[in-house]
Amino acid sequence: MARQNVTVIGLQWGDEGKGKLVDWLAESCDYVARYCGGANAGHTVVVGKERYALHLIPCGVLHKGVMNVVGNGVAFDPAVAAKEMDELSARGVSVGPENLIISAAANVVMPWHKLHDSLSEKQLGDSRIGTTTRGIGPCYADKALRWPAVRVADLADADQLVGRIRQIAPAKNAIFAALYQAPPMDVSAIEAECVELGRRLSPMIGNTGAVLRRACQQGKRILFEGGQGSMLDVDHGTYPFVTSSSVSACGIPAGAGVPPSAVGQVVGVIKAYSTRVGGGPFPTEQNNPTGDRVRQRGREYGTTTGRPRRCGWFDAFAVRYTAALSGVSELSLSLLDVLGGFDKIQVCTGYKMDGRPVADYDAALLDKAVPVYETLAGWPDEISDCRSFGSLPPAAQVYVNRLEELVGRPVGLISVGPERSQTIRHHSGIEGLA
Repeated sequence: MARQNVTVIGLQWGDEGKGKLVDWLAESCDYVARYCGGANAGHTVVVGKERYALHLIPCGVLHKGVMNVVGNGVAFDPAVAAKEMDELSARGVSVGPENLIISAAANVVMPWHKLHDSLSEKQLGDSRIGTTTRGIGPCYADKALRWPAVRVADLADADQLVGRIRQIAPAKNAIFAALYQAPPMDVSAIEAECVELGRRLSPMIGNTGAVLRRACQQGKRILFEGGQGSMLDVDHGTYPFVTSSSVSACGIPAGAGVPPSAVGQVVGVIKAYSTRVGGGPFPTEQNNPTGDRVRQRGREYGTTTGRPRRCGWFDAFAVRYTAALSGVSELSLSLLDVLGGFDKIQVCTGYKMDGRPVADYDAALLDKAVPVYETLAGWPDEISDCRSFGSLPPAAQVYVNRLEELVGRPVGLISVGPERSQTIRHHSGIEGLA
């Protein structure tokens, strides 16, 4: 009997701790596939005393015998990928055609995309979206426009690549000069850089959709690695303060080139509290000493940008929505240890609007939503050494049980620290976790 595929997604605004879970599961999988986002994602994996920050290369690269796939739905930045490969190689982690394949159909983040992102955010001022300025949005915009898009397949053909750059770059220069009074980009420098990156990455470019569909037919196990968090989904998140791709499990078929039946079991990763980077509504935000304390204890600074994250209490109403959206089988609860030391802990159980309870979650109405809180007892103990549910303080056990009730999904894993060993198996039914 074929082992069931598994999907790992974030259920909040990103930074939930997906990297640790993907790393854990990858050992029991044959393929680890990215299907959305780009270098704006940042997954942190701690192995012993080693800490790895991965942005484009799937987390399965830390396991021998696992094929890592960058799917067609990813906004692929060849410069970031090459740098990441160099850094991994310097630390003894091999990355090459034997364990990495990049979709020829993925769109390339070009230098003008990063410039456009930066210029646009600067012009928006206080109304800026708060992007990572990695060029992800402009890249996906060009994908939709089609004529100014460069795909990974173009990297494998130097003549075709140069032709595309010479067609697109002058138009971009004209647009940036008119809109932002920006000086022209050096087209020759862009050509030289991209041709060299294409030469280096060509051996790893291929038809990833065919690879993954064949793997499904052969009974191989695929782990789909989500980027960002579901509340940042371009269709179902807090638009316009979102990323530019479908980051929930709904985006897997299109972003990886597989049928919906390939998604398998879905594990939703949640923090024991909530965080957000950049602009946009955040009903449970604590812009006060409580939020500052969570930020310091949880080291809440972006893996990709280093920006301090906005911090607040757990929003069960939002997570219940995102869990239902992706058909989540179970939850993986991270950073429970961060809440140690609070006398009282609050959990948002719902919203009110104009004094009346809100029945259904609607991301478009969050600016007017007032959170309804339930207060639970905190625990003074440090829990980073706990390795079983029963060894957790009683108040921490109550907190976990209450989150299960409010979200309506079992908590399969509980993380009490960044290392692989600092994990408690609880109610998991997923192979590789159970």
